[in-house]
Amino acid sequence: GIINIITFLAFGADKHKAKCHQWRIPESRLMLLAVMGGSLGALAGMFAFHHKTQKMKFCLGVPVILIIQCLILLYLMH
Repeated sequence: GIINIITFLAFGADKHKAKCHQWRIPESRLMLLAVMGGSLGALAGMFAFHHKTQKMKFCLGVPVILIIQCLILLYLMH
């Protein structure tokens, strides 16, 4: 849960930094947060902040990561 909140906030912070022409959070770090369990937060952040929605690696990658994490969770629950 906490990793999703952190990831969501990271997407929001990066969007704010982009608007203010400040130093940005590297895309690799945003993707790493998604892989570390923050895929739901990443997806929510993408849509809430309209951020990285035009980047194919995020539009496809984040949902695929989320699906894989859900499948792993389902497997572990059985």
